[in-house]
Amino acid sequence: MILITGGAGYIGGHTAINFLNAGYDLVIFDSLETGHIETIETLKQIGNVSFIKGDLRHPDDLEKLFSEYKIDAVIHFAAFSLVGESVFNPAKYYRNNTYGTINLLDAMIEHDVKKIVFSSTCATYGEPEYTPIDEKHPQNPINPYGASKLMVEKIMADYDAAYGLKSIKLRYFNVAGCDEKIRIGEWHNPETHLIPNILKSTFTGGQTFKIFGNDYNTPDGTCIRDYVNVEDLAEAHRLALEYLNRENKSDVFNLGTEQGDSVKNIFDTCEKVLGTEIPVEIAPRRAGDPAKLYADATKAQTVLGWKPERSIEQSIKTAYDWECNLQKIIKDTD
Repeated sequence: MILITGGAGYIGGHTAINFLNAGYDLVIFDSLETGHIETIETLKQIGNVSFIKGDLRHPDDLEKLFSEYKIDAVIHFAAFSLVGESVFNPAKYYRNNTYGTINLLDAMIEHDVKKIVFSSTCATYGEPEYTPIDEKHPQNPINPYGASKLMVEKIMADYDAAYGLKSIKLRYFNVAGCDEKIRIGEWHNPETHLIPNILKSTFTGGQTFKIFGNDYNTPDGTCIRDYVNVEDLAEAHRLALEYLNRENKSDVFNLGTEQGDSVKNIFDTCEKVLGTEIPVEIAPRRAGDPAKLYADATKAQTVLGWKPERSIEQSIKTAYDWECNLQKIIKDTD
């Protein structure tokens, strides 16, 4: 049985679907602070899923989980991930993301579970020194969110050396899209990501969005960011676990499209999918915004056999279909 922490969330839920489609049995551990019980209910209709509500910060919750289920490996998503919030409330991020993960690793050691795939982030790199960013890029996070994840990566290396706990760290960039059957999708409150906010605006009378800078050294003058489809990302997590099962050695991989999309292209593609104009205005550059930020995912392609398959247009199309569905869910629960 595979444990997915944070499996009621956006990426965790999609990864759960991928594992279920591959025939795995799952137990999901989630506090439901940012995840949704509706996602768990949907997953239970797809395959063999058990659910335990619990908190990484509470060791007793983890002891109950590992005592009740025979767990073979862990896919670890459970974390807070709002960069801005982490700056104003770093304690929340270090207690949950770092201390909570230590509790998880300790429970794994106690119950002889020695394999984990960790949802890390490109935020561990900080300001890019070069692009595309490979796994050897220096790690100098510039916010507590990135720092909390980097600490976990280092702790995992120490736990490997001391206790033989093997880990795969997956560092990814921006994520977009949703399940092609529109069963689950991106559902954050508050929503901070560009694509869902563009799509949500069409249900609230519209708004004018800002593009921060159109004079960068890029083909259309706007920043380029790397958007990987969430279903492609979910596939990478399963391939990572299967690699870990075969090779039994720790490693780290970047996940991305290796080319990225410009901010202008995101708006243009949203307009194409929606069939309507999205009002934008050009604003001055934001301090610290690099012109290009995208991954070198050669290692993941070579070692894991992973390759992103879905286009940004496919991601936006499924994201919009999900937003239409989500509006109905929200209306029914009001």
